[in-house]
Amino acid sequence: MAYKVTLIPGDGVGPEITEATRRVLEATGVKFDWEVVNAGADVMEKEGTPLPESVLASIRKNKVALKGPITTPIGTGFRSVNVALRKSLDLYACLRPCKSYTGAPTHYKDIDIVIVRENTEDLYAGVEYEKDTPEAIDLIAFINKQKGNVIKADSGISIKMITESGTRRIVKYAFEYAKKYGRKKVTAVTKANIMKFSDGLFLSTAREVAKDYPGIEFGEALIDNLCMQLVRRPQEYDVIVLPNLYGDIVSDLCAGLVGGLGLAPGANIGEGISLFEPTHGSAPKYTGQNKVNPMAMMLSGVLMLRHIGEVKAADRLESTIAAVIKEGKSVTYDMKERRDDPGSVGTSQVADAVIKKMG
Repeated sequence: MAYKVTLIPGDGVGPEITEATRRVLEATGVKFDWEVVNAGADVMEKEGTPLPESVLASIRKNKVALKGPITTPIGTGFRSVNVALRKSLDLYACLRPCKSYTGAPTHYKDIDIVIVRENTEDLYAGVEYEKDTPEAIDLIAFINKQKGNVIKADSGISIKMITESGTRRIVKYAFEYAKKYGRKKVTAVTKANIMKFSDGLFLSTAREVAKDYPGIEFGEALIDNLCMQLVRRPQEYDVIVLPNLYGDIVSDLCAGLVGGLGLAPGANIGEGISLFEPTHGSAPKYTGQNKVNPMAMMLSGVLMLRHIGEVKAADRLESTIAAVIKEGKSVTYDMKERRDDPGSVGTSQVADAVIKKMG
């Protein structure tokens, strides 16, 4: 039986790493029936939107999607397609494992951290008011009337929104993940000492959920202290559950601990629908150069294989990728000690090496 999977190549370097990942997934022997749909800057002119309804329809139908990176303009233009996908499909849990692989360029070792990031709320909910708009002026007037003149008239405003229900389900997901995979500790991260009614709600709800899992240790950390401790003693952390913005930042920090974004896979999980993608962006300046590391997307494919129940294939593919990293020959420039190492290979050659080593 072939698994029906929505395949979104993305833009920038997305199509290159997507093709490399498709090849190694098929080399595991698992059968796939790919439904290819396009999203991102490249379809904006033709469709009038970077996220056509046909893409959402395909994911809803197939329940599983594998996606390459998609460009998001900074400061202007359309909102992130990634954020829109997560909100439209209610993919509330973002799973970002950060794991040490021998041979990866890093000063750290023996790291095995799983970031569980709430994916639909917080400052990324997109509730924003542009400076000098009537809505912003009205909101500023209302708040200043309630709180005193605490907001300047020339402010742009983003709303930090955290709900009890959203927090409860993400923390429960973190504990259920820990239970399923034999993890020992879940740490909830906030800035509850300052933001008492948003982060404070996240923390108090996490404490309540933790009581339902007496066999798993529960820890608490403030976001600033966590960042410092991750740099000093990352091996002490196991599963970390965070609100949206903190989770985005900390997952990149942890990726840096294990060798960079080229080794940072991701999964976005909802009720019955899952989307798998690398953590890194589309790197448009490298488009078509066969240069970028495809391993983050390949490891996202590993997460997808586990999700659909193909555990043996997932373990085999991950161990093969690890062997290629350890050997250090058929890896891209970012996996070398010197980025100008002439022995670096391209995106497609990494896929060739993984397929060959799998036999």
